[in-house]
Amino acid sequence: MRARVLSLLVTSITALAIVVLAVSIIRLSDYPTVAALCLLMLIGGMLRFSVGAAYLASLDSVVIVTVYVMAGPWAAVVAAAIGYLPQIRRKMPLIRRIFNGAQRILAVGAGGAAYALAGGPTGHNVLDHAPKAIWAAVLATVAQHLANAGLVCLVIWLDNKASPLEFLRQVVIPTFLPMAGYGFLGLLLAVVWLGGLGPLAGLLVLVPLLVARWALSQYEVEKTAQAATMRAFIQVIEAKDLYTRGHSERVSEGVGMLGKHLRLSADRQSALEHAGLLHDVGKVGVPTSIIRKPGRLDDTEMDAIRLHPARGVELIGNIPFLEEVKSAVLHHHEKFDGTGYPAGLSGRKIPYFARIIGIVDAFDCLTSTRSYRPARSVEETLAILVQDRNTHFDPTLVDEFVQVIRTQGWKATAAEQPAPDETVEANIDHDDLSLGSGGGATGSAAGPL
Repeated sequence: MRARVLSLLVTSITALAIVVLAVSIIRLSDYPTVAALCLLMLIGGMLRFSVGAAYLASLDSVVIVTVYVMAGPWAAVVAAAIGYLPQIRRKMPLIRRIFNGAQRILAVGAGGAAYALAGGPTGHNVLDHAPKAIWAAVLATVAQHLANAGLVCLVIWLDNKASPLEFLRQVVIPTFLPMAGYGFLGLLLAVVWLGGLGPLAGLLVLVPLLVARWALSQYEVEKTAQAATMRAFIQVIEAKDLYTRGHSERVSEGVGMLGKHLRLSADRQSALEHAGLLHDVGKVGVPTSIIRKPGRLDDTEMDAIRLHPARGVELIGNIPFLEEVKSAVLHHHEKFDGTGYPAGLSGRKIPYFARIIGIVDAFDCLTSTRSYRPARSVEETLAILVQDRNTHFDPTLVDEFVQVIRTQGWKATAAEQPAPDETVEANIDHDDLSLGSGGGATGSAAGPL
């Protein structure tokens, strides 16, 4: 039933968009200016970039406000249709491409209606009524953004494959202010154009924006390269012990699941997933003989293990984009009752991300095969986490994580790992934080009883 309603909705939206576009073409005037603006829109539509972490925009987001101000709402609708042409070639289902184009026309039409209702001036009148133009341009940007969000949310709800609330939280709200800012750039472009510079105003306003976007893209390239370096470190670590391969990736995935459940912002979510991936990077400095030792670690060996959080911070210390990750890497082996390491922090003095990673780290360890034991079941491991609330783990975060796993499930890893070695007598390692283990060491290195 939903599929039928969705198909009817897309058809109706498309038909309405065609009518609005046809009327707009009929109402056009000042064809040379409109043609120049459409060309600018076409160029802007080819130049796409990210706004926030999950949304693609293009320079035509700037130009559309320019069209409202210079040539009016009808011209803006036509220019919006022209600006969408480069995106038709994108790889996506035909029905989605049709909907995106229709949605774009209607959203720009809503913005144009808001501009007109606010009494927004057009053409050279803008120079004499600048305050009214600014106010109308703001309303047009807001109306366009809301119309676009409303149409997408309606389709998401009918499609039933994602949450409209999540779309609003992760895309619409974070991108609202950036898109409003691009609207002001569009107004600036119109004023400079009308002030006598003409189409060259596009070079004056858009080229610096392009340079800024290019510089930011280089930063993204650098971040990607740095992340690839860290992943190489992780692969070196996990090559030391076949039983831990994939552990860091799974911890990153697990903390990501919990972070989304906790509704972290996009930036904090990204930082948390980085921290999950890199939490054990310091093990690159731990001798392979200790990591592979077929038995219980002595005090000296456990001390070497206990150094890995600090070594991890040293490794990532000079990488600026990982600044937020350092405290999580350093303190992910702290325990809620203060018996962990390296600083013996307790309760909520332990950094938030470190508390999250500690839970997921132990969970993945216990549900994975080790040389000294087979993997535990998910339900058995969740029971252990609940048992160790308030001692090893933050009780609130444990409850949230248990809810996430029972709702979304967890991919077992036992089939990907070698069978345990029955000759090994040890029954814990430093990641087996539960069962009163003290971390797998003997003597004073095991910590307080």
